[in-house]
Amino acid sequence: MKISEILQQDKVTISFEVFPPKKADGFATISAATEAIAQLKPDFMSVTYGAGGGTSEFTVDIADNLQRNYGITMLPHLTCVSSTREHVATMVRKFQERGLENIMALRGDIPDGGSPSQDYHYAYELIQDIKRQGDFCLGGACYPEGHPDTPHKVDDIAHLKDKVDAGLSFLTTQMFFDNNIFYNFLYRIRERGITVPVLAGIMPITNAKQVERAIHLSASNVPQRFRAMVDHFGDRPGAMKQAGIVYASDQIIDLVANGVKHIHVYTMNKPEIAAGILSNLSDIWK
Repeated sequence: MKISEILQQDKVTISFEVFPPKKADGFATISAATEAIAQLKPDFMSVTYGAGGGTSEFTVDIADNLQRNYGITMLPHLTCVSSTREHVATMVRKFQERGLENIMALRGDIPDGGSPSQDYHYAYELIQDIKRQGDFCLGGACYPEGHPDTPHKVDDIAHLKDKVDAGLSFLTTQMFFDNNIFYNFLYRIRERGITVPVLAGIMPITNAKQVERAIHLSASNVPQRFRAMVDHFGDRPGAMKQAGIVYASDQIIDLVANGVKHIHVYTMNKPEIAAGILSNLSDIWK
């Protein structure tokens, strides 16, 4: 099923993101974790794509397994910043052969020691290229607090519209911890004529060590109540996990109460975190 069809349904949707292993010897463990998350029956799941495409085969295998054996609509990622057009064409063909109808089309980050592709510079070029190769439902990324490479938010939204106009059916946000930032972002992009569904990306922070990395990766604003949670519970792992799940659940409840229907949770391959959130939302989601 195409994700655009799922997002047209008159219901709250919750999807989960998982990631592939970096090496073959970690495949069995990570595959088992993704299968446990799939058994929670989210509306769909996404699988990330390693820097430079280094884990591309694992992305395909995990997406195929979860769709074929667990009945989950899958959204494999595909990045282009370090890829040739030939590599992208190969990956698109593999998705088609496995019956994968959805692709998350991303520029991606240049891996350490790597170099940018001469074939792709921006995500919209990848989107256009995929569109020429098959009838896929394409999603893309957006940044409520602005893309770190684009200092001016007006320019960032203009670039976002270029991506949508190139053929995106929906957008998924980078993580954020303050819902007001997301609401303001929605207002600004709707004013610019970007009308596709936007999935709110929620990252449950369940380990104090995640905080610095999450902020570094996303440049996210961190509300005082979030900082207080980490300061108070950070040295108690069980309490921190519980508090992080509750904080993320509270974010989602506020989003849904304010008319946001589509939530995408960055699970970090932790089935207990995904299950905890769904338990807190049992009558809200279904």
